[in-house]
Amino acid sequence: MKLYNSALRKKTEFKPLEDKKLKLYVCGVTVYDYCHIGHARVSVFFDTLVRTFEHLGYSVDYVRNVTDIDDKIIKRAAEQSIDESTLTQRFEQAMLEDFSRLNIRAPNQEPKATEYMTQMLDLIQVLVDKNIAYQAASQDVLYRVNAFADYGKLSNQSLEDLVAGARVQSDDSKENPLDFVLWKQAKEGEPSWDSPWGKGRPGWHLECSAMATNCLGSTIDIHGGGHDLLFPHHENEIAQSEAATCKPFANNWLHVGFVNIDNEKMSKSLGNFFTIREVLDKYPAEVVRLFLISSHYRSPVNYSTSALDDATKALMRLAGPLKELPDCKAVNHPLGDYAKRFFEALEDDFNTPIALSVLYDLVTEINKSTAQVVEKCELLRYLSGVLGLLIQPVKTLFQGSGDVDEAWIEDMIQRRNAARHNKNWAEADKLRDEISAAGIVLEDAGGKTTWRKG
Repeated sequence: MKLYNSALRKKTEFKPLEDKKLKLYVCGVTVYDYCHIGHARVSVFFDTLVRTFEHLGYSVDYVRNVTDIDDKIIKRAAEQSIDESTLTQRFEQAMLEDFSRLNIRAPNQEPKATEYMTQMLDLIQVLVDKNIAYQAASQDVLYRVNAFADYGKLSNQSLEDLVAGARVQSDDSKENPLDFVLWKQAKEGEPSWDSPWGKGRPGWHLECSAMATNCLGSTIDIHGGGHDLLFPHHENEIAQSEAATCKPFANNWLHVGFVNIDNEKMSKSLGNFFTIREVLDKYPAEVVRLFLISSHYRSPVNYSTSALDDATKALMRLAGPLKELPDCKAVNHPLGDYAKRFFEALEDDFNTPIALSVLYDLVTEINKSTAQVVEKCELLRYLSGVLGLLIQPVKTLFQGSGDVDEAWIEDMIQRRNAARHNKNWAEADKLRDEISAAGIVLEDAGGKTTWRKG
């Protein structure tokens, strides 16, 4: 297994801390609104990573946190005249529902920030005792970046360059413009917790350091998240954790690329912001998942109607051979070199586009051969399952939702096939047009005709 380590800026061989065990921490969602398609991409990728490691015989301890207290949550709760816990519970449940629809399995542990206050206060105390944190005139407790010699190593920036390019609000109480908040003094009416430094709440960066080290230990195998978290969030996590433990925080850093909308960065201000729910109202969940893994995880992916339509056709192609064997099991048969090529692609920094191309090659062979068709379909289903695809009943992929007159459709297909056999092309086209007018899409492949709702 080779992974692109953001800290080293190159691919290296993955070596676990313990044989056949993986300790994985991924920064989760701040639950103040519905999850967007960028959240989906990050979670789909790491779900695929976990499935792959499990196939390779690893025991995976996957931790994905939930941020359930921060400024955005407080502001949104005030706007809706509800308390913060009511807001976060609503959107955490929505997140779980959206992720489940995308075949994203739950992590082993899903800690919430509000459940780890004691551990966060303990971490701050260690940093204060080491003179790496200080209470400023503002009464906030700040991290002293000058005290950590390796600050900037993840983003490959020197402290001088970071200070020169800093986009932080001027604050005379800071020793360095880059010093960041560990404990924020609460304002009147805001939720707060007692601490040696007064009532307040934790800084955003602090919670992940506390939860990762308490759930997985001082050093973990892989830490991941979206590319937007590399700096300052992950940089600050390293500074906090390694200053406190004097041990490497994570041996591998993986970052998932952005989702663009019609070649522009997704942004609420641009009006091109899509929630997972909005996308799933238009396309089946497995189509969306296939779209998200059709590009390499480190590359930007461009969301557009045409891209989702292409993913729909690709999924239908992938599922086509299974329509005749809808109940076939997922079995990893040693057929040809398909499985070998498939896993070689995933072991090369999770190259899902190449892995998918292997599946399309397998589909082509199934469509043109008559030998070991059942075994090949079982292998197709197994390998697709590693990518989180072809999980739902195949029949629903072709028919979509809603009531359809299956008997009528099958009769029309038989009549059309008879017309084609007799080279009555005008009649065949007329029947196809009638079927299309009913919202049904026909696909001819491998001498067979399949259908799905358009």
